[in-house]
Amino acid sequence: MKLRNLVFLTAVTASVALVGCKKPEPPAPAPQAAPAPAPAPTPPPAPVVVGVTVSGIELGSAIGADQQVTAAKTVFAPSETIYAVVSTSGSAANVALSAKWTYQDGQTVDDSSKSIAPTGPAATAFQISKPDGFPAGKYKVEITKDGLSAGTREFEVK
Repeated sequence: MKLRNLVFLTAVTASVALVGCKKPEPPAPAPQAAPAPAPAPTPPPAPVVVGVTVSGIELGSAIGADQQVTAAKTVFAPSETIYAVVSTSGSAANVALSAKWTYQDGQTVDDSSKSIAPTGPAATAFQISKPDGFPAGKYKVEITKDGLSAGTREFEVK
């Protein structure tokens, strides 16, 4: 019986020694928090309309209370009043609009200016008339905004 105890004791000692000699396992990595999502990109600011732009020039022989041409045309009778309506967009404290009306050879028929202070879309009317009638021929009106050309319209008197 002694031998059996000795074998048993040797087996237990060897088992304990093997367990004690076992390499320790590296510690499990600590759970990491998921990376924070990147902040959403900031959208670019909306464009700000600074100043006033001329968006149209229309000719006619009559305008309504809203300063808009009631019937657009480019051929006029000699005795008609001729209107040029300048449509603008934007806003400004002071904008100088001018209309220079010329006859076929460049002779100035009329030159007038108006100061406007729009806060959004606006219409500004210029007009010419001649009680004894305009001579037949080709004409042109040039609109300027603060001294710079904003467009021209040609028309005819028949």
